[in-house]
Amino acid sequence: MKSQRQQMIVKLVGEGIIGTQEELIEALCERGFKVTQATVSRDIKELALIKTTTASGNYRYSLPSLKKKGMNGSELSVLGLINDSVRNVDYAGNTVVIKCLSGMAQAVCAKLDDSGIENVVGTLAGDDTIFLLMRTEKDCARLVRELESILLSK
Repeated sequence: MKSQRQQMIVKLVGEGIIGTQEELIEALCERGFKVTQATVSRDIKELALIKTTTASGNYRYSLPSLKKKGMNGSELSVLGLINDSVRNVDYAGNTVVIKCLSGMAQAVCAKLDDSGIENVVGTLAGDDTIFLLMRTEKDCARLVRELESILLSK
């Protein structure tokens, strides 16, 4: 039941504009899922949903693009590698800085490169640090939110 419910949540936030937990609960109930606010809150955390801004300036739940790619079931998913290797994420200006366990930065960077993150100008990886040059500071903030949501769902 949990798996079916979470699949429905992914579908709902992917197809419509769900801005609050109440809206999500209502949409799930309309589709036959009896849920509580606590259950929906846990599902949001487990799915690593993030709040993004619509063109009209309203907020909506979204599945991070890295999370979507990680759900494809590849041999060594982006999500697994991020969860196992990344210690910290931050940004300054239009550069995202990812601190990894020693020796893991190049592997994480290669996976991030393959995942096709939007608005990345280029990447550079050392032993334990990755720099991602983004087009704008807004792109940096979005990517850091996505990465943090994945790290928080460990």
